[in-house]
Amino acid sequence: MKQKKILFANFPADGHFGPLTGLAIHLKNLGHDVRWYTGSKFAEKIRGLGIPYYSFNKAIDFSAGEPDDVFPERKYQKGQIAKLKFDIRHAFVLRGPEYYADLREINESFPFDLMIADNCFTGISFVKQLLGKPVIAIGVIPMIETSKDLPPTGLGLTPSSGFLGRRVQDVLRLMTDKFVFGDSKKLVDKIYRNYGMITAKGNVFDVISKEADLLLQSGTPSFEYDRSDLRKNIHFIGPLLPYTKQTIRHYQLPDQYRNFKNRILVTQGTVETDVEKIIVPTLEAFKGTNVLVIATTGGSRTQDLRERYPHSNILIEDFIPFNDIMPLCNAYVTNGGYGGVLIGIQNRLPMVVAGVHEGKNEINARIGYFKLGINLKTEKPSPSQIKANVEIIFRNPVYRNNVARLAEEFEEYNPTWLCEKYLNDIFLKQDRSTRATFFQMIRKYAEEKVY
Repeated sequence: MKQKKILFANFPADGHFGPLTGLAIHLKNLGHDVRWYTGSKFAEKIRGLGIPYYSFNKAIDFSAGEPDDVFPERKYQKGQIAKLKFDIRHAFVLRGPEYYADLREINESFPFDLMIADNCFTGISFVKQLLGKPVIAIGVIPMIETSKDLPPTGLGLTPSSGFLGRRVQDVLRLMTDKFVFGDSKKLVDKIYRNYGMITAKGNVFDVISKEADLLLQSGTPSFEYDRSDLRKNIHFIGPLLPYTKQTIRHYQLPDQYRNFKNRILVTQGTVETDVEKIIVPTLEAFKGTNVLVIATTGGSRTQDLRERYPHSNILIEDFIPFNDIMPLCNAYVTNGGYGGVLIGIQNRLPMVVAGVHEGKNEINARIGYFKLGINLKTEKPSPSQIKANVEIIFRNPVYRNNVARLAEEFEEYNPTWLCEKYLNDIFLKQDRSTRATFFQMIRKYAEEKVY
């Protein structure tokens, strides 16, 4: 396959950017001309990967600040549903035309052959319909497309199998599409009409994912609810994780911590800076016990926490590579970021999860449904909640066994190789179409000469 021009793009958030980096480096190493369009927060990382970077120009760049600062009205939205509706409108739908304006300019100097974007990037439809480019969407969160077999996406609900439960699901989907997604879908339809575009049926996220030529879903079938209406252009690719140069484990537990039988890893990821949500309750729950608590803060108040919790069973660090520390632990307490969850599964760690916003309720619902851990269904768990449920994880082998089985399924997939295969299939079709068009032109020219 000859070299191609490939443009990566992502909704400007860490969980939408990181999983694409490993694939971008893989394609770059294959000789493709890889470039990237996203928010300024990621510019340094992209350039550090040796990939040319295109910044948001016409698009509002809300990647570098807090959402409530970029969109001041957001702080006045009361309740999970109101905030979700606001975010869909302002962070997603209204940004689509702005992305298109930038992408159209990029295409003039870099006429890319294909775009690869996360499945929440609302520029996908514009690139597909108006620029006529093939697009691969990468599912960097659990599948959000509507299914007749499932409750509506966004509420963190799990599937029902009985007749009555399924009818309740049907009603909830209709109500959610009308009252949660209804305004945003009307706005999408209006914007698309103004651009002479066609919209698919369903809510705003259905529209985005259906526009792509392929949706490659990070994860495997056993970490997703069963769907009888799964589209044929959706493929599972295994856990697509951020690029890392590290191949050898370097971190070692200090000697004084090695004799603990039970060890907990607690983290809130790199985005959540309020350590009082999960890290502090976990430290409170186990301080002074015979359980080792290893907390990684992402650089938020590390020294303050060390002074507050000087206990001999507590280790607090800014950062420890997950693949170094997770094999040394028995349980994982987290808010449920998708990347961290996938790495936890890879390392066979049962989880206690506490997170609701930014789609974490959907991730954590699956953890509880498949018994990979316990879902606390809250943003701010108490120390007693964490302690009781971590102790259940220690006692009950079902969670560890389920995680181990899913980890074995993960090992059957090679994410970057599978992405490369599907990408080459698109390029092959593209080249055949180009050749067919060329020969049609030759035949038409010859016929005109003859007659």
